[in-house]
Amino acid sequence: MVATSEQLTAGIDAGSGAVKVVIAQSNGGNEGRLLFKACERIRRRNVHELVRRVFDDACAQTRIPHRDLVYVASTGDGDAAPFATGHFYSMTTHARGALFLEPTVRAALDVGALHARAIKFDERSKVLSHRMTSQCASGSGQFVENIARYLGVPLEDVGGLSSRAQDSEQVSGICAVLAETDVINMVSRGVPTGHILKGIHVSIAGRLARLLRAIKVQGSLLVSGGLALDEGLVVALRDAFKTDKGEHLEVLTHLDSIYAGAIGAALLGAFRQTQLQQRGRALCGSEVNLARESSPS
Repeated sequence: MVATSEQLTAGIDAGSGAVKVVIAQSNGGNEGRLLFKACERIRRRNVHELVRRVFDDACAQTRIPHRDLVYVASTGDGDAAPFATGHFYSMTTHARGALFLEPTVRAALDVGALHARAIKFDERSKVLSHRMTSQCASGSGQFVENIARYLGVPLEDVGGLSSRAQDSEQVSGICAVLAETDVINMVSRGVPTGHILKGIHVSIAGRLARLLRAIKVQGSLLVSGGLALDEGLVVALRDAFKTDKGEHLEVLTHLDSIYAGAIGAALLGAFRQTQLQQRGRALCGSEVNLARESSPS
């Protein structure tokens, strides 16, 4: 991606479990700065109202008026941000955001609240291939949250308990309902909580590893999405590839991994705006409610 001047853009990622908003100053390429980032769980709140509030807070805290943002890009649930200039597909934004956070990676594993997606891309973040989990929630963040709630473990403690466990209990990797039944049986048998959580992570990692193998990911990848900072899951993923024959796959994460989709949207917005400027059709900040644009990749 080649662009000439830095521009102020916003990226809004309305996911199944949380809303992420970033404001960036970039030229749409590999260079740029994040001026603001925020993530709020949706829980049972109205997602449209939450998106608007988090976005307005972003403008207020950075003292950047809405009109000064040359492009407001949405991803995820595009209907949640009707005021956006344009919308980009999630696989495109996560690829772009992953490359921004870790320039060496050529794949992203987006593990969200309801689904997980493996994305393979080139050095320009152009998506080459992708695979997504089925409708079953056994490979998702919501599944981990449900198990943690049943075990009475705070979500932020799940990863540590799992990674420190010396053993794991096997659970069903096919169906979330069967896996939850397994967990109930384990609790009744007095299986240590850490062993249960490690078994959950091993099961999820096995499922995600199959997605990555299906698109022949090599080299290194970045875990993005809500479970990106789950230490137990990252360790289980790394272990899943230790015994693989052939080229080693390096599994990376980043403190800002959860914002990868919103970051990618903001960067793609800057790239798209530059394209429009070159064609003499640039949008100004007051025109952010115009028709949505498709992905430039």
